[in-house]
Amino acid sequence: MLELLNAWFIAPFDYGFMRRAVVGGLALSLAAPPLGVFLVLRGMSLIGDALAHAIMPGVAIGFLLAGFSLPIMSIGGVLFGLLVALSAGVVSKMGGQREDAALASFFIISLAAGVLLISIGGSSVDLTHVLFGSILAVNSTALLLIAGISTLIVVTLAVVFRALVVECLDPLFLRGQNRRNGWVHSVFLALLVLNMTAGFQTLGTLMAVGLMMLPATAARFWSRRLEGLMAIAVVLAMTASTGGLLLSFHLDIPSGPSIILLAGVGYFFSALFGRYHSLAAKLRRKTTPLSAETSM
Repeated sequence: MLELLNAWFIAPFDYGFMRRAVVGGLALSLAAPPLGVFLVLRGMSLIGDALAHAIMPGVAIGFLLAGFSLPIMSIGGVLFGLLVALSAGVVSKMGGQREDAALASFFIISLAAGVLLISIGGSSVDLTHVLFGSILAVNSTALLLIAGISTLIVVTLAVVFRALVVECLDPLFLRGQNRRNGWVHSVFLALLVLNMTAGFQTLGTLMAVGLMMLPATAARFWSRRLEGLMAIAVVLAMTASTGGLLLSFHLDIPSGPSIILLAGVGYFFSALFGRYHSLAAKLRRKTTPLSAETSM
């Protein structure tokens, strides 16, 4: 039994690429889920997906200039992601269009432009690597970059935490206290762009948002407190990233989809058996009055 446990859960991390992959996954699991929780609370769940695609042209330009140089591709992704977020905000204010609608339009254009640029300058393998990532190919440079971005996100979230909470619960109060309350929203969008940039190397631009949103939405079935939501989401993300890597190693399947699908299993389990708003919770509420009447 001990040998089986060692072969499945410990022995795979004798390899350097597995150790780097799990550290990168854990770093992303610390930074991404809290952002996902705020996205859910702000009713912006699909904005993360839009920004994940928005970084594509910047990543593609970095690839054309320097090949698979993660620092250059990341810089391009951050710059273009911020440009898209800023442009969507400007269009929203000037044209009266909702910001989410503007972002949806920009991300479709960005995704098409990014795919076209990478297809012109590289091969189908290069395109697959950018779209779906390769966490097992994370090297020391990429790991340092992912860890640095994740640390920056966590520290910045801690600094602006109270302002973000107030904006989620009562944005009118924040406007009354400070006319320049738009900085909170801008900082939050910038953190989303940074997270997507850190995640594209490991999970690709198409699935980087999965580690952010699936644990956050699953946590809603287990807690009603913000602190609880974030803690549960982080634990679920860490479990999915580590478990997905182990499944990928033993079953010889792609690592990125394994991680996201395992996070999806956590979501469906939570939807069925969670403490709040799940199927089991609704059944409990229906049977409670009957048992009360029986006892009387």
